[in-house]
Amino acid sequence: MPSPISDSHHVDCPAGTNSAHDKDAEIQYLRREMRKLQSLATLGELMGTATHEFNNVLMTILNYAKLGIRNRDDASRDKALSKILASTERAAKITGTILAQARNRSESLEPTDLGSIIDDSLVLLEREMRKYRIVIETDIAEETPHAMASGNQIQRVLLNLLINARQAMPDGGTILIKLHPSAEKSWVELTVRDSGSGIPRDQLPRIFDSFYTTKTGPDESGKGGTGLGLAACKEVIDAHHGRIRVESTVGRGTAFVIRLPVADKQQAAA
Repeated sequence: MPSPISDSHHVDCPAGTNSAHDKDAEIQYLRREMRKLQSLATLGELMGTATHEFNNVLMTILNYAKLGIRNRDDASRDKALSKILASTERAAKITGTILAQARNRSESLEPTDLGSIIDDSLVLLEREMRKYRIVIETDIAEETPHAMASGNQIQRVLLNLLINARQAMPDGGTILIKLHPSAEKSWVELTVRDSGSGIPRDQLPRIFDSFYTTKTGPDESGKGGTGLGLAACKEVIDAHHGRIRVESTVGRGTAFVIRLPVADKQQAAA
């Protein structure tokens, strides 16, 4: 008479089915966890940057408050109050961007103004770019429609590309950020172009591979060298049903071109 153990054995799925399913589920779980860790790493970098920015803002407020107290004439006080007001507005913008990332405001795809994402990112990186003698140029077409995107995720991608561009120009240089409608009406195109060292042709096919890096390790700011950055960027853009490509010439610079789907009028109005 068959034992209960033998009976239960006969209802199992074919050999290997559960194992393959479990492995796929585990891979998906690990990818989700890696994305969470990448988000936390980005938030940590933003907090470090914001701390330095806040120190600059507070010093400006402090100095102009002292100026207003010392000088009782209207002109000096008006100047001091104007500077204090501008600094507090800048501080509010920094906190707004950090809090939005910390709250994880929305990971879902929704109509998103990429121009505001660019502005917020540049506020956070202004001090770093100035420190490394990087000039930022922007070319943002006013008629650019909203994209269907997660603002948080696209900001992480943009920050990663901007930091990579800065690292490619250790002696300073120029970064151009361009945002405009694509020639194909259903896409919005975002380009980050640097005037740095460029990427050798034989390395280009592999730069989006996980753990592949052209860097020897983190730079003096502690950023770079893991090889996760560009692979994570591609994963985000793929999840947006978008496209990312790279154009590079050694000695002349590199451009990353991102295409994201346009939000239709009904979605944008919702």
